[in-house]
Amino acid sequence: MKKIILELLKKYFESILENWTNFILKKNNKLSESQIRTFVSSSLNVLMEIIEKSDYSTADQYLIDTYNLFSGEKLNLLQISEIFGQGRFAILNQIETDDSHNYDATILLGYIDEIIEQVYARYGIMHQQAKMKEVTEDRDRLAAKLEMNQQYLKNILHASDSAIMVIDENEKFIAWNKGAEKIFGYKEEEILHSPSSTLMPDESKFKDELKFIQNEIKSSGYVKILETERKSKDGTIIPVQLSVTKLPSNNGKSYSGRSVIIKDYTEVKKLQQQVDQSEKLAVIGQVAAGVAHEIGNPLASISSLVQIMQRTINDESLIDQLATIKENIDRITKIVRELVDFSRPPSYEQMMISVNDVVKTALGIVKYDKRVRKVKFDTNFDESLPRINIVPDQVLQVFVNIMINALDAIAGEGTITVNSKLSKDKVAVEIIDDGCGMDEKTLGHIFDPFFTTKEVGKGTGLGLSVSYGIIKKFSGKIEVESEINKGTKFTVELPIEE
Repeated sequence: MKKIILELLKKYFESILENWTNFILKKNNKLSESQIRTFVSSSLNVLMEIIEKSDYSTADQYLIDTYNLFSGEKLNLLQISEIFGQGRFAILNQIETDDSHNYDATILLGYIDEIIEQVYARYGIMHQQAKMKEVTEDRDRLAAKLEMNQQYLKNILHASDSAIMVIDENEKFIAWNKGAEKIFGYKEEEILHSPSSTLMPDESKFKDELKFIQNEIKSSGYVKILETERKSKDGTIIPVQLSVTKLPSNNGKSYSGRSVIIKDYTEVKKLQQQVDQSEKLAVIGQVAAGVAHEIGNPLASISSLVQIMQRTINDESLIDQLATIKENIDRITKIVRELVDFSRPPSYEQMMISVNDVVKTALGIVKYDKRVRKVKFDTNFDESLPRINIVPDQVLQVFVNIMINALDAIAGEGTITVNSKLSKDKVAVEIIDDGCGMDEKTLGHIFDPFFTTKEVGKGTGLGLSVSYGIIKKFSGKIEVESEINKGTKFTVELPIEE
């Protein structure tokens, strides 16, 4: 059989080269024609060399050159799998037209498919290792940058780069530093003796915030708001953090004004979004690359064989059944593509959506993890739940993070229960596992940034802290109940808006 295949590949080398090149040109506009021809020619030569020597190590240099080519053009694994699949069809079409030998085309194709599958599997492993290294380095870089930025903000709290101002008992500005001038655009002579509401955006909630600050300062003497907004001279809305302290009184007055330190929060928010995305990539990194070659590659082989059978079988009932198989193969391929799309930067636009839809999507993603073979998922969704106003991509990240942690807790064998229900004026999602559980000391730190109980390289310690921040942003909360060797229950509550 090897001799026949080698003879056919040599005989139709140029024809296969042309067909394969044309297939790629029609589907891909990132590679030049010369790049494609070089790749296809190398692929056919390596294929023949492997068949002749039965040694896959001969493809090592070819794989390195191919990876450099595809990574340079930023092709993902699905696009690369499609390129290898196009080669299968180019070879198949040529074999089917040849009538010089008495052989079973299905057997020959199966043999060629096995070789191409092994070559692609080796490429997938190389690609996975390289990408995981890039994700890890990028994640560590972003985490270090965020930590450094937070420390920087602490250091400049008392420096002139922060906006430092003083407001008297009549709610007028009486002091204004260069940092405030830089952030808000007002010079000192422009802002002094102006009302404190000058920096407030026009929405009514900021009027309420100002009243809250005034009352809290008079009663407790200190207010810190971690995330709010202020308006600059040109009308730009700036996300800020502010610390407000009651001024000491020297003349017996109960209230003589307050000092305000404001920090521009714009860059921190940008960094937080990057860390959110990096953490999501880390969560699904262990499943995304595996799905590409564990599912995508065999699917291409199955699809090829189904199409051969469709062409050679005349039985109408079998043809209908084969069509059903092909339809389901296409459906699985679409699911794999959607999983890879999950690693792209998320949308931050809020919308009204059912929390059940988000949870079901998270379950669909987590079920691709190789550890779920012995895991039982019990679900109970209240389909009458009202829609809530959230950013679906961010809340999806929360549920995926918690479910991945549940998989780690049960070590790939046990039960994960997921419920949704109405809880007063909130919708609640419960994620329960029967795994190893946590002690009280661990429970006290699980939402701390960079805290993790996993081995080095297995977790960043950012997953639950990012999830906590996301849920708090939507005025929700995450509660955890756990006992050693009895399991853990996460409850995520999100408010229902009128």
